[in-house]
Amino acid sequence: MLHIHEVAQKIGIKEDDLVLYGEYKAKVKLDIFKRIRGKRNGKLILVTTINPTFEGEGKTTITIGLAQALAKLGKRVCLAIREPSIGPVMGIKGGGTGGGKSQVLPAEDINLHFTGDMHAITTAHNLLSALLDNHIFHGDKFHIDPRYIVWPRVLDMNDRNLRNVVVGLGGPKDGVPRQDRFSITAASEIMAILCLSENMEELKEKLSRIIVAYSYDEEPITAKQLNAVGAMAALLKDAIMPNLVQTTEGVPAFVHGGPFANIAHGTSSLIAAKLGLKLADYFVTEAGFGTDLGAEKFFNIVCRHGIKPDIVVLVVSLRALKWHGGMSLEDIKKGRKSVRALKKGLENLGKHIENIRIFGLPLVIALNRFSGDRDEEIDIVEKFAEQHDIPFAVADVYTQGGEGGIELAGKVIDTIYNRKPRFRFLYDLDMDVKEKIETIAKKIYGAGRVVYSVTAEDDIRIIKKLALTNLPICMAKTPYSLTDDPSKRGRPKNFKITIKEIRISAGAGFLVPITGKITTMPGLPAKPAAEKIDVKNGKIVGVK
Repeated sequence: MLHIHEVAQKIGIKEDDLVLYGEYKAKVKLDIFKRIRGKRNGKLILVTTINPTFEGEGKTTITIGLAQALAKLGKRVCLAIREPSIGPVMGIKGGGTGGGKSQVLPAEDINLHFTGDMHAITTAHNLLSALLDNHIFHGDKFHIDPRYIVWPRVLDMNDRNLRNVVVGLGGPKDGVPRQDRFSITAASEIMAILCLSENMEELKEKLSRIIVAYSYDEEPITAKQLNAVGAMAALLKDAIMPNLVQTTEGVPAFVHGGPFANIAHGTSSLIAAKLGLKLADYFVTEAGFGTDLGAEKFFNIVCRHGIKPDIVVLVVSLRALKWHGGMSLEDIKKGRKSVRALKKGLENLGKHIENIRIFGLPLVIALNRFSGDRDEEIDIVEKFAEQHDIPFAVADVYTQGGEGGIELAGKVIDTIYNRKPRFRFLYDLDMDVKEKIETIAKKIYGAGRVVYSVTAEDDIRIIKKLALTNLPICMAKTPYSLTDDPSKRGRPKNFKITIKEIRISAGAGFLVPITGKITTMPGLPAKPAAEKIDVKNGKIVGVK
């Protein structure tokens, strides 16, 4: 690895701009924006995917490999991805730093603790939880209704046993008993606030608006009323600075923020994006999961903060297409051929193409090549792309690094300069809450109707009472299907979407409808990745 000073110099970051965390990691001071404010923005390349299998389709690897390929073509480039959550690292997905010859380094550090941002967000969140319960213990001057405490606790770990808990047991000196719940740190509203704030002043203002509970008169109780904002900001003072690392080929990479796209907005920080756009001619970033989740939220939430993509790279894999065509993952892994399943799975790809075009953006399809992929099957996907007038490239950045993404990089550059974006939002913010939800469900998912539980209807009543109907929507939905049922593959049509409840993230500035059986605290699989992680000869092994 290069020293982080050398990496920083590639995009004009000076030594005085950095706070070093050893030789290979650093934070970038926010004062850098004063020096680069007048610079023109580079081109923003957003990487997304179709509905993935449970093991993912290598979107992060393609993001990193594409940036490396652009660097090989002599372009001034950097990238930004999210910081992995330790919960999934120990669960089914493993690490989130790419793979093979297209990784961000040092991978083990980034996957496990890194610069402490996750810990800072977890602690700031739980401080607010502690202050809330402390307020109730010492008299409760706001007359909080214990049935309507909406602020959970968080932990950066997949632990289903913490989804519903009882706190305050033991006796009068041990607190006031009540039911509580845990979410994973990536689902914390503070994570979203950090990722959508541009400076400390904005961060504090958004923290102050967090609604933690309601009184018996349905009046919202906020973090500001609990005098929590200053201490929370102190805990987040360093976490708000973006982290700079490097790829396996020395390309500068920001790894900052880690909201999940199925239960939050799913993109790295706005600070990292705006910094990357000022420092590079080409800035590559990813949106979690498919166009129905991370990309839709990037367009409708993040882009309202003054940025917009120039192009979208849509990642596909033969195994995901076959899976959506009806094949089992076991048969796919055994290398079994099924042209019928592949062609059937292209229907899912077709919907994601349609989704990107709804937003008026040009796109390139990148097929992430896995070992065992057959050329004749790849040809079927390429012909499908040609039928839709979309540039297509096979990328093998896992085994070849940037060299394996040269074709993709060339087509991305060509498309940027020959197909101009006409970006537009999916909905206007002044639309009714239900109208915004149903626009997403029907136009992006392909649903026929949306139904609301009694709880969701009451949540909408509260949203109207608080005059928060103009906030954008951040749908919580399974990533594995266009529907809210992960077992429904391909491109279902005219299905039903069920809204169980709508959580208000007044600080982050969006509403979160909870669909289907989605949960904000994942569980571990039967054979978690944690069982293979160890320390041997002083080095961490097994993090993949």
